[in-house]
Amino acid sequence: MRMGTVLIRSFERGLLFQNGEFTRLLLPGKHRIFSPFADIRIDVMSLRDPWLKHPDLDLLITAGVLRELATVIDLQDYQRGLVWIDGRFFCVLGPGRYAYWHGFREVRIETIDATPVRFEHPEQGVILNTVNSNLYLEPCLIAEGFTGLYIKDGQYIETLVPGRYAFWRNLAQVSVTPVDLREQVLDVSGQELMTADKVTLRLNALVTYRVVDPLKATNVTGDVKQALYREVQLALRAVVGLRSIDALLEEKDGVGQELDALVRRRADDFGLAIETVGIRDVILPGDMRDLLNKVTEAKKAAEANLITRREETAAMRSQANTAKLMENNPTLMRLRELEALEKVADKAKLQVMLGEKGLADRVVNSI
Repeated sequence: MRMGTVLIRSFERGLLFQNGEFTRLLLPGKHRIFSPFADIRIDVMSLRDPWLKHPDLDLLITAGVLRELATVIDLQDYQRGLVWIDGRFFCVLGPGRYAYWHGFREVRIETIDATPVRFEHPEQGVILNTVNSNLYLEPCLIAEGFTGLYIKDGQYIETLVPGRYAFWRNLAQVSVTPVDLREQVLDVSGQELMTADKVTLRLNALVTYRVVDPLKATNVTGDVKQALYREVQLALRAVVGLRSIDALLEEKDGVGQELDALVRRRADDFGLAIETVGIRDVILPGDMRDLLNKVTEAKKAAEANLITRREETAAMRSQANTAKLMENNPTLMRLRELEALEKVADKAKLQVMLGEKGLADRVVNSI
C-alpha cells in the first residue's frame, strides 16, 4: 500500500509502518495515507482485547508511543505475573515483556517473586483452576492421614500437612514425597524356624505400627516396611533359637514380650512407633504334633493314676484309723454292728439275740 484512506474506530488504534519501520500511532478517525516512495503497512489493534499483542512490541516500547495508552510490564527470570481482568482472575504470565491497553477493561497484574519456588496466595484455589496455570505451576495434593516431605534441589525444606499446594515450574528440582501416617499392619507369615532342641516349626507373627518421624522413615532406608519385616524375621529367630520346643510353648507371654522389646528398639531407628507385636500361630510338623499329643496323653494318664493311688492310700489310712479306734473302744464297735444290721433290715427280716461277745456269735435266725 502506498496511498489510501484508513478508518480507525473509537475502540481501535493504528500502528503505521513504512518500509518495516514504525512511524507513528493512528488515533480514532479517518487517516489519508500517501507515500509514493515507501511501502506502507497499517496494523489495526482492538482495545477490546486488553492485551497489546504485536511482533514488534519491543520496538513500540522503546519508541515510547505506548506511554499514554498502555501499561508495560517487564517480568524477570524469577518473576511471574498474576493477571486479573474486571476483578476476575485471568491467567499467569511467565518471564517477558507485556503490554495492556488503558481504559477499555480493568486490568490488574500482580507481580510475584518466584524465588521460594513454593507458590502461596490467598486465591490459590482459583488460580490453580485456570486453563494455563499448569504451564507455570505444578499442583500437589496431600490427602488426610498423610504428610508430605518437600525436597528442593536434593535438600529437605519442610514437612507439609494435608492440603493443596503448588510449585513454580522450571526453577528448581522439586519433589513432594507423601508419607502415610495411618496405622498399618505387617503380616510376617510362614517363618520356618528351628528351636534350641532342633525342632523345626513354622510361625506367623503380626505387627501393627505407624510412622512418627516421616523424614527418618524415608532417609534411613529405601523401603521402611520391608526393613521392619526383615527386623521382625531376625527377632523371631533370636527368640525361638534360644528356647526348646517345650519352653516355647509354655512361655508364650515371655516370648511375646521379648519379641516386642527387640522389634521396638529397631523400629525407633526407622522413625516408627510399634503399637502391637505378637505371635499369631505356632505350626508344628505332623509327626511332632502326634508325638506331643502322645506325651501329653501319657502325662495326663500318669496324673490320673497318681490321683487314684493317693485316694486309695487315703481310704486305707482312714480304715486303719477306724479299726484301731474300734479295737480300743468296744462300745463303738457294737454301734457299727447295729448300723450294719439296720441297713440289712431294710431288705430282709432278721431275728437276732444279743450277747456279750457280739452279734457274729449269736445270730439265731435270718430270713
